[in-house]
Amino acid sequence: MLTAPQFSPEKLAAVLARIEAAARRAGRDPGSVRLLAVSKQQPAEAVAGAADAGQREFGENYVREGVTKIEALRDRGLTWHFIGQMQANKTREVAEHFQWVHTVDRERIATRLDAQRPHYAGPLDVLVQVRLGEEPGKGGVEPGDLPRLAEFVGGLPRLRLRGLMCIPPPVTGEGAQRVPFARLRELLEDLNRRGHRLDTLSMGMSADLEAAVLEGATIVRVGTAVFGPRD
Repeated sequence: MLTAPQFSPEKLAAVLARIEAAARRAGRDPGSVRLLAVSKQQPAEAVAGAADAGQREFGENYVREGVTKIEALRDRGLTWHFIGQMQANKTREVAEHFQWVHTVDRERIATRLDAQRPHYAGPLDVLVQVRLGEEPGKGGVEPGDLPRLAEFVGGLPRLRLRGLMCIPPPVTGEGAQRVPFARLRELLEDLNRRGHRLDTLSMGMSADLEAAVLEGATIVRVGTAVFGPRD
């Protein structure tokens, strides 16, 4: 069951203030970091409230739930990102309804998204998810396999490879949090040295967004701090 709407403009403003402060600490333009409001298990009314407060980009983890909200809020002109673990039998719905996918981690998924992306929709912006810790069951390509997968995805005509995403194991302390984010930035820089033109690092959530911004995040994915807790 979806929770009752808990969004408030003050919550959104507080998260944006955290992003701005972290960017200024890093000597970066705060406008170079985008907030992706993670709206999984939040009702369409909460998303509409955030949209009314100026938030334009939303992330969903579950395909059917996300598509339902996309259809309910179609007239809002919002940008929708799929950020959940990708299943092959769900790629068509994702390719048809979302503008971004953050969790491409194997050739089969990329091939299906490419084949199923409608031509009227334009290329689908995608990120390759990289696994940076020993966590069985978590999605993501191993760093050593990343160059080959990036080359494959970059060659597909209906996909536009934009960058990398990670969900590192949770740790406390800003210094420890920065380590995997620095690693993801280094991997993106290596791909660009190989000829790619990647511009997006999706990393950092409610508990570690400052560390991510300090290491170059261009998208931070924040749910609880924007919408409140989920059931």
